Amino acid sequence: MPESAPSGKVKLHMVSLGCDKNLVDSERMLGILTSRGYELTDDELEAEVAVINTCCFIEDAKKESIDRIFELARLKETAKLRVLIAAGCMAERYRDEILDEIPELDAVVGTTGIDGIAAAADRALKGERVSCMRDISTDPETDIAERVVTTGGHYAYLKIAEGCDKHCTYCAIPSFRGSYRSFPMERLVAEAERLAAGGVKELILVAQETTLYGTDLYGRKRLHELLRALCGIDGLRWIRVLYCYPEEIYPELIDTIAEEPKICRYLDIPIQHASDAVLRRMGRRTTEEELKELVRTLREKIPGIVLRTTLICGFPGETEEDFEECLRFVREMEFDRLGAFTYSREEGTPAAKMKPQVPKSVRKKRMSAVMLAQQAVSLRRSREKIGRTMTVMVEGRVPDEDVYIARTYGDAPSVDGFLFFRSPRELMSGDFVDVKVTGASEYDLQGEMKS
Repeated sequence: MPESAPSGKVKLHMVSLGCDKNLVDSERMLGILTSRGYELTDDELEAEVAVINTCCFIEDAKKESIDRIFELARLKETAKLRVLIAAGCMAERYRDEILDEIPELDAVVGTTGIDGIAAAADRALKGERVSCMRDISTDPETDIAERVVTTGGHYAYLKIAEGCDKHCTYCAIPSFRGSYRSFPMERLVAEAERLAAGGVKELILVAQETTLYGTDLYGRKRLHELLRALCGIDGLRWIRVLYCYPEEIYPELIDTIAEEPKICRYLDIPIQHASDAVLRRMGRRTTEEELKELVRTLREKIPGIVLRTTLICGFPGETEEDFEECLRFVREMEFDRLGAFTYSREEGTPAAKMKPQVPKSVRKKRMSAVMLAQQAVSLRRSREKIGRTMTVMVEGRVPDEDVYIARTYGDAPSVDGFLFFRSPRELMSGDFVDVKVTGASEYDLQGEMKS
């Protein structure tokens, strides 16, 4: 054990906020800290060191991060907490003022400084206030072995790149995550092999944008090659791809998804809007007609594909006509999964200065209208599954009930629905079983296990 490791077993509590990319960073920090002698605890009242991996993608996320920091800070007076560390996006975005503005913090660790988390904790335990920040164009040199999977062990996220070059006018991510940097393919395959050896059966590829994988490192898109390499790993049953920008989806990627049985016929394609006028102001690089053509192509080339997307409602300058155009698009395209969000005015972004800003009440009204329209679509598409037998992954069991919870290939963790069913035998999380769908609601299915 390195000399910097704490004497004895210092109990550590981790809080991970925000997206699944953040979760991977949290799992890496946990791996580093536990390998240096810290002991992980789920009980914050027992923790001597607490790390909160913050999010600040939108204003609500920033508020949640700040509120959680102050909640944990109170444990210094009421429990055993000695050191409180803020890591991740909010720490990076406000690197110059966060320690001054929040004196309850003992250390801050930026988005590219996570490999320094153990040293920061060690020094904070000795009474120092620590700032571990690095140039956001670099990447932490974390060992792929140093990761504690927190998703239950049967599925895990594989972050294939960091940062973003798109610079959408509403988004501040490039300012605290840096430019797009693909991780070397051999490193990703080695990490996936370790995850599979540890029991992971579903691997979910994530990045700010997955479709550009390889362009910076190899001079061309190589996501399809990475996928084929991952398909060769024993133990992996499902491979899922999230965050595919529509304009970057390319023929070889489509063919790979269609041909490889391990790859879930599922794509997450954040389009954000359908009105050409709004898309231009957003800095997006597609038109409504191009989006329609992409959806048609994907459904033709990959039969049974489940498509998920997200929309922003109330973007600056969005007229009633723009919104109605988007609403018609939602009804016409019939996405299997769709999430809608109200526009969040983020400081430092071009959109924050755009006029006119749509009133919050109008943003919320439009979001509700989109979700109401999508409910009808979702219900119709869910009911189409009644009578089908589907292979599902068991996620767990409803407490005190003889009902199991599972996901189909069309359901990503945390964002999509579930299939509920009864089983004549005991099952474990991560088991794959065949279930006949017998009922459907807007977002969930019911079924009967095949004997």
